[in-house]
Amino acid sequence: MSKESQNIEWKESWRDEYFKWVCGFANAQGGTLYIGINDKGNTKHLPNANKLLEDIPNQARDILGLMVDVNLHTKEGNDYIEIVVEAYPFPISLRGKYYYRSGSTLQELKGAALTKFLLERQGKKWDGVAVPNISVEDLKESTFDFFRNKASKSKRLEPEDLQGTNQELLESLHLYLEDEKMLKRAAILLFHPNPEKYVTGAYIKIGFFESDDDLKYQDEVKGNLLEQAEEALDLLKTKYDKAEITYNNGVREESYTFPQDAIREALLNAIAHKDYSSGIPIQISVYSDKIIFWNEGQLPANWTVDRLTQKHPSKPFNPDIANTLFRAGYIESWGRGTIKIINACKAHKIAPPIFSNTPPDFQVELIKYSDQSLKANGLKEELRKIVLHVQEFGEVTNSEVQKICDVSKATATRYLNELEEVYLEKIGTTGVGTTYVLKGLNIGS
Repeated sequence: MSKESQNIEWKESWRDEYFKWVCGFANAQGGTLYIGINDKGNTKHLPNANKLLEDIPNQARDILGLMVDVNLHTKEGNDYIEIVVEAYPFPISLRGKYYYRSGSTLQELKGAALTKFLLERQGKKWDGVAVPNISVEDLKESTFDFFRNKASKSKRLEPEDLQGTNQELLESLHLYLEDEKMLKRAAILLFHPNPEKYVTGAYIKIGFFESDDDLKYQDEVKGNLLEQAEEALDLLKTKYDKAEITYNNGVREESYTFPQDAIREALLNAIAHKDYSSGIPIQISVYSDKIIFWNEGQLPANWTVDRLTQKHPSKPFNPDIANTLFRAGYIESWGRGTIKIINACKAHKIAPPIFSNTPPDFQVELIKYSDQSLKANGLKEELRKIVLHVQEFGEVTNSEVQKICDVSKATATRYLNELEEVYLEKIGTTGVGTTYVLKGLNIGS
């Protein structure tokens, strides 16, 4: 018997409330509900199995409008039934409520989550919905000029598309619905002088923190998304992560704490994939040794953050916004943004990025270890030396640890074993060829 999962649920006996699970399976990827099996996977005899075999299909049809397969099975002398539910392309409700199977849990969809679900069942995304009473003339002319300049350089739109009127440009970007004679929400976010008037929380907050509860200064970046992208990138580069200026043989060199390519990709990822229906702004928390990019959003169905560390298809949360950012040259359309963040951190010799997604939160964290931060995490001096050495030089061997810490081979081995749990990982087999890198830095290599 398969274990409980995204597509399987066990119930010891039947209750009419379990039509919620049937509804949830139909609205998700389909699934099977077993009646007569307890939480441990053991069968329990159903005395009314034959009656349920007849009643459940009829009730599913009458209450939910669904056709389900109900099968009778016997194991070790115990009858149990199997209810097979197919995924339905249109929304299924139970007495006016919508349920959805996510992982091994059942959720009632409400508010923004319900709106998103209903739109998707119509083949639409939130950013593709039409907005009445706003015309092309209400949009910002200078933003159109800016976009045309960017798109001309990126060569991702035909010259004739860029030379047409603003409405023709919006049509070529699929931001204008000709049948309804209305603009999409994406057009408002991208080109309106004040999109927050129509979409609450459509801005970016940036703050510099000495510690989690000690905010030193902050900025709010407003305007349309193209303006926000430019202003936020400039602020992060000139105010929040100022370059250290040095001269090498008379040549001026700038050194930033964090890789600028990673910052750019993380910011644009947040702008393109944010759930704008949430009403909560993108939030960027900057510390001396880390930057956290946070937005409301979620990964595609059945994806985990591990999928982001390897080649993956592009499945933007806001396809119309993402398409316009692609045409302007801000992002790629191949799902390579997270890989570029990983590679930028490798090249800059800092810790690998941390991607986390606990719906409705999505977060990207860039970290540069410092002696102070490692000490605050409880690492003793010898272990801090090892981590900082790996961060600077990319790797370390057992013999190098012996020299760095002036310890024996056995002690060096013990130190490396301690750091393997959180900070380092081993590359190669045991012996002379074994090296250690920052945990996660061999991703994709």
